[in-house]
Amino acid sequence: AMDPQQRLFLECAWSALEDAGYNSENYPGAIGVYAGAGMNSYLFNLVSNPEIQNQVSRYQLFLSNDKDFLTTRVSYKLNLRGPSLDIQTACSTSLVAVHVACQNLLSGECDIALAGGVSLAKTTGYLYQEGGIYSPDGHCRAFDADAQGTIAGSGLGIVVLERLQEAIDDGDYIHAVIKGSAINNDGGFKVSYTAPRIDTQAAVIRTAQAVAEVEPTDISYIETHGTGT
Repeated sequence: AMDPQQRLFLECAWSALEDAGYNSENYPGAIGVYAGAGMNSYLFNLVSNPEIQNQVSRYQLFLSNDKDFLTTRVSYKLNLRGPSLDIQTACSTSLVAVHVACQNLLSGECDIALAGGVSLAKTTGYLYQEGGIYSPDGHCRAFDADAQGTIAGSGLGIVVLERLQEAIDDGDYIHAVIKGSAINNDGGFKVSYTAPRIDTQAAVIRTAQAVAEVEPTDISYIETHGTGT
């Protein structure tokens, strides 16, 4: 009866902590969880299934499928006592979750943070609409002259975060260091609700660079949200 997104996120959270070398049952500090999930299309199957309706209460379906319980279920199952926050910002959810987790680590609200997101797309086709977001041929060509749109996809990811000096002191394997991050919003002065706005996106990049104390000329590799739209 549970949303597969929540089940898989719980499995990945356990795996991420194990990979980091921490046992939540005996870790003395506070471990927080920050994440969000995509739209739950699985619930449509449950509410339209008479057998499920006769065997599972509406309240249980609510607890097993509502987005609000994504992170607190992980905290309950793994006995985590740090902040447990669901974060929903559409396409930027998992990165905003990482940003908020970093802020909570810096403020001392937690000692370790799990941050990420999950989105399982329903495997159905779509009707192409000229000028819409979806590609006419089912291919996404980001940064290409032939870019005509994007396609839906599925993904799940969690990172385990810790304050750098403590990770060094603990002898942890460090995959990467987050030197700075920032968030803002485009507001209403743009061509449409789903369109980007250049000046505000440039502003948040400048803010992140300032926080990180990194000059633009020091950056040698850039990874982006490339949808081909």
